[in-house]
Amino acid sequence: MRGDDLQQQAMFSYISPEARVPKDHPLRPIQIMVDNALFDLAPLFKEMYSHTGRPSIPPEQILRALLLQVFYSIRSERMLVEQLEYNLLFRWFVGLSMDDKVWDHSVFSKNRDRLIQHDVATLFFETIRRQAERADLLSNEHFTVDGTLIEAWASMKSFRPKDDQDPPTSGGRNSEVDFKGQQRKNDTHQSTTDPEARLLKKGKGKEAKLCFMGHALMENRSGLIVDSRLTQATGTAERSAALEMIEDVPGTKQITLGADRGYDVASFVKELRTLRTTPHVAQKTKGTAIDKRTTRHTGYQTSLKIRKRVEEIFGWMKTTGVLRKTRHRGLERVECDFTLAAAAYNLVRMRTLIWGL
Repeated sequence: MRGDDLQQQAMFSYISPEARVPKDHPLRPIQIMVDNALFDLAPLFKEMYSHTGRPSIPPEQILRALLLQVFYSIRSERMLVEQLEYNLLFRWFVGLSMDDKVWDHSVFSKNRDRLIQHDVATLFFETIRRQAERADLLSNEHFTVDGTLIEAWASMKSFRPKDDQDPPTSGGRNSEVDFKGQQRKNDTHQSTTDPEARLLKKGKGKEAKLCFMGHALMENRSGLIVDSRLTQATGTAERSAALEMIEDVPGTKQITLGADRGYDVASFVKELRTLRTTPHVAQKTKGTAIDKRTTRHTGYQTSLKIRKRVEEIFGWMKTTGVLRKTRHRGLERVECDFTLAAAAYNLVRMRTLIWGL
């Protein structure tokens, strides 16, 4: 029997969002880990806000919403707020009831900037990492490092000489710029849209882009990120960030570090050895700095196999996390996005390792 298509515009519902979300939904174990992390950050949140005045958006809800933006590949905060208006799953995860009013996207963005000022993304990432440590998921001996380019939200037309203060007058909003035959370098040119972005190309034959560079230090047991950085894109940024992350690894015992052949540089290998780190770096065809005292061990070959798993991290962050191109401008804001994406990746990975979902 065909059912009636009743166009009922108003109704009462006595079922909460909690009851509508299935018990085996993949977000449920993630919500448990996120709530535990936010509980640890509660003292910081208390210090961030004044004790008087009109109540603001709870920082816990802002962080949960930003994580949803990563999990479900939502391109903008305007679209995120729109989803919160009618998506029951999103309301449940953030902590909004059926009747709670959703914030304006501009108010949400201003409150998100408050989190950036207090480096909440980094503290949240560290809290999630400590949960992985307590679950005995992390290796403290074997690591892998790599970097990736993240395209900046700026066009090549905006990359103009630093001493040229007069913008193009022809072409209207999308002005015409002819830079053929010009030699453009970061020393003499700068983007007027995002001055902190740098022009760089990944390799020979590749086009140069305005971009930032993201770095990740992965432990080799579970493939989790234990440290991350976002820097300006330069030819030495990968190795400099790798050394900084290795220096922050706790403990004094010998560790290993896997990396691709771009890290096979004599000065970098020497610095690693002074930091009690065995360089399990892929060898260049010519002029390698890795000798047989490293390559003769079976652990070296094992590190080269596991090293490729770090590419899965960047692939997830660029596709699911929508970080192939930045959503914001400026090093500080892009670093917040990158760190939150790293924390989100760890949450998804830990859900699989602990709950098998």
